[in-house]
Amino acid sequence: MECALYIHFPFCVRKCLYCDFNSLAGSPVSPEGYVAALVRELELHAETLEAVTAPTLYFGGGTPSLMAPASVQLVIDGAGRWYGLLPEAEVTLEANPGTVDREKLAGYRAAGVNRLSLGVQSFDDAMLVRLGRLHTARQAADAVTMARQAGFANLGIDLIHGLPGQTATMWRDDLARAVDLAPEHISAYGLTVEEGTPFFSLASSGNLDLPVEEAALEMLEMTADVLRDAGYEQYEISNFARTGRRSRHNQVYWHRGNYLGFGAGAHSFLRDGGWGTRWHNPSDPVAYMHSMADGLPPAEEPAILDRRDAMAEFMFLGLRLLEGIEPARFQKEFGVTVNDAYGEEVARLTATGLLEVAGGRLRLTRAGLPLANQVFQSFL
Repeated sequence: MECALYIHFPFCVRKCLYCDFNSLAGSPVSPEGYVAALVRELELHAETLEAVTAPTLYFGGGTPSLMAPASVQLVIDGAGRWYGLLPEAEVTLEANPGTVDREKLAGYRAAGVNRLSLGVQSFDDAMLVRLGRLHTARQAADAVTMARQAGFANLGIDLIHGLPGQTATMWRDDLARAVDLAPEHISAYGLTVEEGTPFFSLASSGNLDLPVEEAALEMLEMTADVLRDAGYEQYEISNFARTGRRSRHNQVYWHRGNYLGFGAGAHSFLRDGGWGTRWHNPSDPVAYMHSMADGLPPAEEPAILDRRDAMAEFMFLGLRLLEGIEPARFQKEFGVTVNDAYGEEVARLTATGLLEVAGGRLRLTRAGLPLANQVFQSFL
């Protein structure tokens, strides 16, 4: 069984004002103790599985670049020992500029990390302060230079548009500065104001000056045009890559492939002979570590998908990809055609110009991309 691996490191120097990920400022536990618990979980879960090969390993957070290279090495070694991490596996580590230096980056590369994802978010120093980020634009550029010097030939940059006070001109400048750094991959996400974040409180009280809808749409459309002209292929709603440099790990999610998550709050999904099972670990790192100390896999109650759940996921995850979905694959997996299952919805979305059939695949149109969430709701 092929199974992608995800490692969650939930600790940050400071939590950003827009972030609703399972992360917290500081660490209530020893980082070394947490890593030991991760390695223990890798071992325990492997005992419950048949033979596994892992084509990707992804360190997310939180701020994984707060981990010592030796700790990253322990996890990678465990993944190789118990999950058959392939020699050619894509091994990604998320890093925040300002938390890395030449020595640490060289240590990550020597440990086996071969893909770095830099959380830049903006190249505007005033905007970075407003977001609660701790780095500067100069530190972001320096991190790229140091990563190249450390031997990273596969580098991604994350950006966010639709930020408070951001204009289309500011966003174009962000894109231009990212392109100038020549990463292999650029993720460009629209800001989502999530409940429970400081940004949500500000927005609820009318104190968050978000761009109007027209400006936000202009930024979204600009992204595809600027990055395409710079030689990047848009392969997913928010993701752009040079040829051969798509995120292999993230594609597992969009294709409903198997993945196992380790660490506090990490999510997992296995195609276990049925339509799939999802579960996640306790989000509290202290509770997570206690469960590992007791030698117990820390899973919360699993969600077992039925056929209708799986069909809906096939549609809204697959349609995130610019190539769209393959109706023949849908029919092979579920025993019915897309039209049998969703004929009325597809006809309506096609008539309104949000979906189209091209090259034998069903996909979002350019007009459908900004309204993707509305399209996805049609299949739930």
